[in-house]
Parts: sequence; structure tokens; C-alpha cells
Amino acid sequence: MNNILNPQIGQFVKVAQGRDAGKLAIIVGLEPERFVFIADGDKRKFEQPKRKNLLHLELQKDISREVVQSLNESGRVTNSKLRYVIQKYAEQLNEANAE
Repeated sequence: MNNILNPQIGQFVKVAQGRDAGKLAIIVGLEPERFVFIADGDKRKFEQPKRKNLLHLELQKDISREVVQSLNESGRVTNSKLRYVIQKYAEQLNEANAE
């Protein structure tokens, strides 16, 4: 299953349900129970992340160290950095699927 009990800040997710289904995002905030806040730096900016039910997400095993480090240092992450790490991660997924 998707390790629903342990989402982490900076973890990549794939949206499974909703209008953004199939898109990648990053967890930028946690809420008690089963909700997280996700952002992609494009449609969902860091300043207004989407509150999402964990049951509607596919948690990926990878965590962005760059995002975690930025959040720990300054309490925020730039939207351009979110877009960059998501694009880089998507390219890695495509390469892995092509092989």
C-alpha cells in the first residue's frame, strides 16, 4: 500500500483523484489525521498549497532534500525550486520507465 501513515515534508506525490489527477507535487505541510498540503510551484504555489486527503494521493518513495533543506533554513521554498525538482523527478521517472 501507499504508506499512508507516514507522509513526510518534501515527499513527492502523484495526485490520484481530482482535477489534477496524474500530476506530480510535493508535500509542503502536514495536518493531523489524513490531510497534507501539496504544491507544485506552477498551478499550486507554495503560498497557497492545496489541502489534500492522503487517500487521494499516491505517495512516492522519494523525498526532495533540496525542498526539505530550504524549508528548514528559511521556513519556505521558492516556486521555481518546486518546479525544478518536480521536473527533474519526472525526467528520472520517465528514464526508469523507458528502460
